[in-house]
Amino acid sequence: MPHLTFHPTRPSPLNARSHRATATLTALIMAHGLATLSGVAQDTNPAAPAGGTTNEVRQLPPVVVSGAMIGSKTNAVLLPGSSTYLDTADITRHSYTDINRVVRQVPGVYVREEDGYGLFQNLSLRGVDPGRSGKVTLMEDGILAAPAPYSDPSAYYSPNVGRMSGLEILKGSSQVRYGPHITGGAINYLSTPIPDQERTFLKAYYGSYNEIFTHAWHGDSLSTENAGRFGYLFEGFYQETDGFKTIDSTPDFTDRHQTGFHRVEPMLKFFWEPPTDTYHRFEVKYGYSEFDADETYLGLNSAEFGNDPYRRYAASRFDNIDTYHHRAYLRHIMEPADNLRITTTGYYNKFHRNWEKLNDLVNPGQSLGQALEDTTPGGGLDILRGQAAGDLRVRNNYRDYYMAGVQSAGLIEFETGEIEHELEAGVRYHFDEVDRFQWNVTYNQAANGTITGATTGARGAAGDRIEQSHAIAFHVQDSIRIDKLTLTPGLRYETIQQEFEQNTRRTDGATPSSGDGDLDVLGGGLGAAYELNPEWSVFGGAYRGFSIPGPSGTINNDLEEETSLSLEAGARYQGRNGLRAEAVYFHTDFSDLIVGDNIGATGSTTTENVGDIDVNGVELLLGYDPGQALEWAIRTPMSLAFTYTDARLDGDTESADPESIFSGGEDGNRVPYIPEYQLNAQVGVEYDKAGLYFTGTYVPATYSTASNTSQPIDPAGTPDARFGKTDSYFLLDVTARYRFREQATLFAGIRNLLDREYVASRHPHGPRPGLPRVFNVGVEVAF
Repeated sequence: MPHLTFHPTRPSPLNARSHRATATLTALIMAHGLATLSGVAQDTNPAAPAGGTTNEVRQLPPVVVSGAMIGSKTNAVLLPGSSTYLDTADITRHSYTDINRVVRQVPGVYVREEDGYGLFQNLSLRGVDPGRSGKVTLMEDGILAAPAPYSDPSAYYSPNVGRMSGLEILKGSSQVRYGPHITGGAINYLSTPIPDQERTFLKAYYGSYNEIFTHAWHGDSLSTENAGRFGYLFEGFYQETDGFKTIDSTPDFTDRHQTGFHRVEPMLKFFWEPPTDTYHRFEVKYGYSEFDADETYLGLNSAEFGNDPYRRYAASRFDNIDTYHHRAYLRHIMEPADNLRITTTGYYNKFHRNWEKLNDLVNPGQSLGQALEDTTPGGGLDILRGQAAGDLRVRNNYRDYYMAGVQSAGLIEFETGEIEHELEAGVRYHFDEVDRFQWNVTYNQAANGTITGATTGARGAAGDRIEQSHAIAFHVQDSIRIDKLTLTPGLRYETIQQEFEQNTRRTDGATPSSGDGDLDVLGGGLGAAYELNPEWSVFGGAYRGFSIPGPSGTINNDLEEETSLSLEAGARYQGRNGLRAEAVYFHTDFSDLIVGDNIGATGSTTTENVGDIDVNGVELLLGYDPGQALEWAIRTPMSLAFTYTDARLDGDTESADPESIFSGGEDGNRVPYIPEYQLNAQVGVEYDKAGLYFTGTYVPATYSTASNTSQPIDPAGTPDARFGKTDSYFLLDVTARYRFREQATLFAGIRNLLDREYVASRHPHGPRPGLPRVFNVGVEVAF
């Protein structure tokens, strides 16, 4: 239970700068302490254990890609729990920049599409609520990546998979080393590594709707006689498109194709390995992201969706999101002994965004979901179309996020008799903050859709709140190998101090309030793997996960942390003929499910614990290349990922908020947006310098709310476009590649080759389509 205090009228606001300075100072002190401990470890010989047997020193493997959790496809099959490593080819074969299309290759991962391009990801692992990926620990190079993962985990920023070299996904007991959201799993994005020798890469393509894509980097590693070894990488990424939707015109608005986006992402890395007897490696990384999109929360009327799914109503013409993001880390790796490695990383992120988007109709006083289904003449739908008079309230969701911390982990390998150990222990101090200072603009619309006036509300009147979290996390995990059996027990403990204040900067007379509290959470489990023979192995595990609420949820609403109890059991096959297979059964009990106060994250007007969920499922993964195995002239790589999931409410939901997608849920109802099964199949044909690749994905219809209604009607009987079902769909992507020079390849691809039109989501507000059929053609050069 959290220990809370509440101060409803504390007059002075939090000094955010002071808190950030304190966080930085504490991080530096901890880093110095860890470095001191590292120095002690360097000069200390391990003592003989009881019984007189000395520990045998084991050689650590070479340093892999910095920040990797798994490191390679080979390592993935050695872990005691379910894990997947997607390499560069898995991401770039179809030139994907959409995370949804990438992770469909992985069983046990579910997506709720939103914009067609994967700009705002909603990912679920093994049945957790997918809203804004808030229940998944997202990382880039081993560093927390969500803007404020403790104070506000909704991922309006997520790493851009289009610039990544790999993707690691951990489920089951193998992900207890990571937090603070481990009820489902962890996803780690791997940025482009510094190459071992001088290399230059360039990829560019042109596609439908004037899509322009470029990704380029140059790097090298050099050795010197006196200064040691150093390396560098310069990277640039750019993408823009006009967008595939069209906005209804009005007499004062004709820019109908203003539905696209652009993003720019430069990055640089540097490392230095000094010429010392003890191995040291210093790494610095800095990245910047700038993103601008004419994107909206508003969907379509359920009946009109089939007429033109790529239409946008005139009322959404003001909608735009503008963001920028700075991220940096300084990492030190040292090996005081052959069997000991210590990695310490200090990191800092700043993220800013303002999403100016239609919020509701002031007149006639309707939410957007209700307005979409109001088909009375002159009613809500006509106002959204620009065919009736009304007042449009547009909200500026203006927010700043800050994150800083330091984490250190030591890995030691040793033996006690015949037993091999790989022991890891780590600590992290983390600070993050979200600062909301939002305002409304009300546009007066005439009967012909013309805007006749606008009123700007006071800054902060639509949300004036600062939330902060200070967290210290500890984890320990030991991989114990006894002959062919590997046991991996692990624990994670976090203690979090939370603070919030609201209405301290507003000038409209709102009552200020503030509060603080603390939260302690514990997770962990045991994984086991047994090698039956060189080809077959079995594994299983049990673990307790947790996902924490933000400060206002804990302090204002007395929320408990969400917890999970998970079990899994599986088998793996790695044949000498190249056939690989994995089958896993999993079961998860979720308790005190947290749903955030954000409709973009399928939440409600108030963050709340809504109840319990039971999930049972089966994951299957197959891979085979008969052409290679049978020594044909052509190669025929094939893979199959299948997931069956039965995710249901365990008891009626406790939410009565009509804005929550869990409102009205009854015992046994299906969890929203979690399909009963899904299938992804990939087939390729490669001959000499040419390759042709097909990827097919099938997903059945899902309910968009826990009330499990098939009609756009909320539990109170009011028509609402957020309620109902999505469509089942089959997507087929195809790409052809031809290497016309030793270092250059031409490629062309089509996504959604069959041009399927389908309701991908009913959130945030009403039915939304997936990506239509689009093409691209380009060139890739590496030398």
